[in-house]
Amino acid sequence: MSTDAETRSGDAPAPTRTTDSADERLVGRIGTGTAILAVCSVQLVAFAAALAVGYPGAYAGFAVVSAGAIAAYRNRGAFGVLAATLGTVLLVALGLPLLMLVARQDPALVAEMAADPAVRQALYLSVYAPLLAAIASVALGVPLALVLARGFPGQELVESLVDLPLVVPHSVAGLAILFGFGKGGAFGGVSFTVPVIDFTFEFAVLQTMLGMVLAMTFVSAPFAVNAAREAFESVPTRVEWAARTLGANRFETFRRVTAPLAWRGVLTGGVLAWARAVSEFGAVAIVAYSVEFFYLPKGESLTAQHAPVFIYNTYLSAGLDESGAVATILLALSAAIFLLVRTVAYDDGGWP
Repeated sequence: MSTDAETRSGDAPAPTRTTDSADERLVGRIGTGTAILAVCSVQLVAFAAALAVGYPGAYAGFAVVSAGAIAAYRNRGAFGVLAATLGTVLLVALGLPLLMLVARQDPALVAEMAADPAVRQALYLSVYAPLLAAIASVALGVPLALVLARGFPGQELVESLVDLPLVVPHSVAGLAILFGFGKGGAFGGVSFTVPVIDFTFEFAVLQTMLGMVLAMTFVSAPFAVNAAREAFESVPTRVEWAARTLGANRFETFRRVTAPLAWRGVLTGGVLAWARAVSEFGAVAIVAYSVEFFYLPKGESLTAQHAPVFIYNTYLSAGLDESGAVATILLALSAAIFLLVRTVAYDDGGWP
């Protein structure tokens, strides 16, 4: 029986979950992962068939009807069938353009573009620079997320400031970076030299790697902060107080209790921040259209463009086919990295 303290802390007894016999038989025979793979395979076959007959739009109807049928088979009731059907409409609107993008590519052209050194340099930069932005977002965003999770007067104002980059137009974000950190900005003209190693650093953002990372961090930081805050808020406070009563200070409680329970949310925020930085175009195009960076495969510095900017230039100069091939390569690279993170970081194969 739950105690009054447990009831006040919100730890109500977990409701009993009933599973229909059809689900039990299905999972028992083939397993959840195999069932999901089978459903995905059927969807791909249906899409390929619709594409082969020259009417890929027919797949949209098949996907919606099949989702409703699966919900009905799982005994979700009329409301569950309606929710699955309407939700699939949105999924089709999001996924069908991506499927068409991949399906309409010429494999030979994709291979040719993948072998192009300029494409490989743009793709390398589009992984490397967003990674730096994601690291900065997590390193600086986690402390802020922890403070927001604990609450303080005026928190709504800070949360609004954190979320503001989500609604600011991308071109405006780029201009804000130039006004704030460019020539005549907050750190304009700041530089220092280390004579021993002959190293000079100058705080410049226009057409520099620093400017690109700043622009990416500006638009991606909200994802890291919000995901980490939600993860910290999900940690039971009674567990943290138990650690405090046993003599742990605030840092030890965070290191031994809070962080281990919230690390998946923090990692999710980092991955989302990286993905948002990869997709950024407007701010990067204004602040750092082309940048010089160290290209590890060749071991030298060279100048390249962020992949979205490179794809846009390819579209203007070479047309839809070439730009589509590069976009397909970037899409495949991003999907592979997401799959790798999910496989390595999450034992249950899914997001927290």
